Amino acid sequence: MNDESPKYVAYTSKPLTAEQLAELDALASRGDDEIDFSDIPEAGNEFFDNAKRGSMYRALKAQLTIRLDADILDWFKRHAKDGKGYQTDINKALRAYVTAQEKRAQKKAG
Repeated sequence: MNDESPKYVAYTSKPLTAEQLAELDALASRGDDEIDFSDIPEAGNEFFDNAKRGSMYRALKAQLTIRLDADILDWFKRHAKDGKGYQTDINKALRAYVTAQEKRAQKKAG
């Protein structure tokens, strides 16, 4: 089977109940001055000094079959903790490569 179209895994949540929708509508209609922040500490400079941009981002995954050189695959499997997570490690290596290439292209263009 040689299907060229990528397969994406998308997760959906359960639909909200009528009660939940009504609560959200009521909250949306309130003004900012009606929000009580007294139980929430203000985020100071220390928070933002340690903040990481994009740490909550999860890219959409595409399932595919890919052929890799056996020695490359073996290396990733050997360096993965208990042989698990090697696919994530391969993805991270590819993402680092893509990011580096995009930065390189930006430097050339700019």
